[in-house]
Amino acid sequence: MKTPVYRIAAAPGLQNEREKDRMKKELIRRIVCTAAACVFMLTLLSGHVAAETTAEAAASAKTGPETIRERGVLRVGTAGDYKPMSFLDPETGTYWGFDTELAEDLAASLGVEIEYVPTSWPTLMEDTLAGKFDLAICGITVTDARKEQALMSEGYLENGKTVLCRAEDADRYTSLEAINRPEVRVMENPGGLNEKFAQENLPDATLTIHDVNQEIPGLVASGEADVMITEVMEAGYYVGQDSRLAAPLIYEPFTNGQLGVLMPKGSENLMEYVNGFLEEEKASGRLDELAEKYIYRYITTEEELQPAA
Repeated sequence: MKTPVYRIAAAPGLQNEREKDRMKKELIRRIVCTAAACVFMLTLLSGHVAAETTAEAAASAKTGPETIRERGVLRVGTAGDYKPMSFLDPETGTYWGFDTELAEDLAASLGVEIEYVPTSWPTLMEDTLAGKFDLAICGITVTDARKEQALMSEGYLENGKTVLCRAEDADRYTSLEAINRPEVRVMENPGGLNEKFAQENLPDATLTIHDVNQEIPGLVASGEADVMITEVMEAGYYVGQDSRLAAPLIYEPFTNGQLGVLMPKGSENLMEYVNGFLEEEKASGRLDELAEKYIYRYITTEEELQPAA
């Protein structure tokens, strides 16, 4: 005789509760899956948009002479704070300087208008690589570090780091050793090679960073700082503008280099054109004309410094 098997049936109310619980769990599972799918799609979409933006920036950076001619405008990046190379006059809203005229000559050679695009020394390379302008020309020194990241033209003007100080201290600051002392106050603008030079070569001096480059010579003259490390052409210009200032090492700078035009990689055709243009400007005497107009007329020659026989 078989042993009977007894099964206890759940009460109707309990069955309903279990079914509701199962349905609730299923609903939560579907919501979670749907949310995850949405997040995944948004991630893909944002990545696609970012890739397109990067591609567009890269494409705009790869500029050649024909592209500029078709556009009708040469976009020139400039910090606009560097007398006498490229300076934005706050009163007139116009740029002036050696590099300003050189850029205008370049635009004229291409048969296009010129558009100045503001940048800054801390963001110069970033803006160049982002394709915010076709090229930058504002007193930019040719360096290996810059050439590793971007393109630079052949040099068109000699430069070098030198001292700008008060005329009464001209005999005092004639070497790095004399400046590299805690009591010597050195003032530089942020992000450029002047600041880098001061940090690397004057670690014991008291270094102050001042945002407005063109104000620093006046602050040195008035006694707010003792020394500004700057380029030969800037030092010579300010000495010519303010008799309280001196550049005792203007003929013996700490470094020797060249200024050049900065462009993003991919602009090899434009660089070739710019190099040819600079060669023509040199051969025609135009570079000498600009140098005399903006730089050398302010600098006393070595012969003039010699005592009369």
